[in-house]
Amino acid sequence: MSAAAGGDAPGSGRYGEAVFRPGQAGEGERIDFGALAYDDITMARLRALGAGPGWHCLDVGAGTGTVSRRLLEEAGVASVLAVDRDVRFLSTRPLPGLDVLEADISAPDAVAGRFSLVHARFVLMHLPERDRLISALAELVAPGGALVLGDAVDLTSDRMPGTPYSAVMRAMWQGLRSTIGTDVSWVPSYPHLLRGAGLGSVGAEIHVPPLLPGSPISRFWTDTWERSRAAMLATGLVDDTVVDEAVRYLDSDECAALSAGLLTAWGWKPAEGPR
Repeated sequence: MSAAAGGDAPGSGRYGEAVFRPGQAGEGERIDFGALAYDDITMARLRALGAGPGWHCLDVGAGTGTVSRRLLEEAGVASVLAVDRDVRFLSTRPLPGLDVLEADISAPDAVAGRFSLVHARFVLMHLPERDRLISALAELVAPGGALVLGDAVDLTSDRMPGTPYSAVMRAMWQGLRSTIGTDVSWVPSYPHLLRGAGLGSVGAEIHVPPLLPGSPISRFWTDTWERSRAAMLATGLVDDTVVDEAVRYLDSDECAALSAGLLTAWGWKPAEGPR
């Protein structure tokens, strides 16, 4: 699929097809840079919620499987079902307790069963029908279990100083929306949506990793911009020169900016008895 023309209408392409193709050289490394930036905060939250021995977990959009494997190796959960539309990165390193399923989570009945923990990070922001999907994920949570959703929050604004970085981040969000329908504007409504899906004891937090030269998050954004460059250029907001300047800015001591944050929200399925 080709990138859509500039504009604000959601695109009809799909993550992993129009952009961020798993078969593209270096895509696994790009995902792992994001994991290095965010996995520690994700694991701290999952363990604080009680993930541990006896838990059966579902990891949606599992990517390269870093969270799935850490749930098994560090938290000691009983099992993890790691689901993705393309499982090439998940299948390279088998692990006892790790089951892999190639499936489209947006399809009806894509996953069967009930789980102590259902976790999805950087998934729903790229998909339409988000209200329906959150309700569907909540249905997969066993009584007394938790649904944990994490997605990006855009911290650029009209008050943000004009730099190559801020220009490229705005172009990236608009380009991804026009190409594959990515929309992070509704992510702060997660707590409300979880409550609407029938979950209780809802909570949320935001983590913003520092942009430092050579850091995992800086390398993640550099790789992400390169893979979405055509979509960004199609917006008309930036050209190749601005993107190249932003890459240099991100890797310099002059960089003084905020990364997009990770908003993590969670809610509990009412237990049949005391939880």
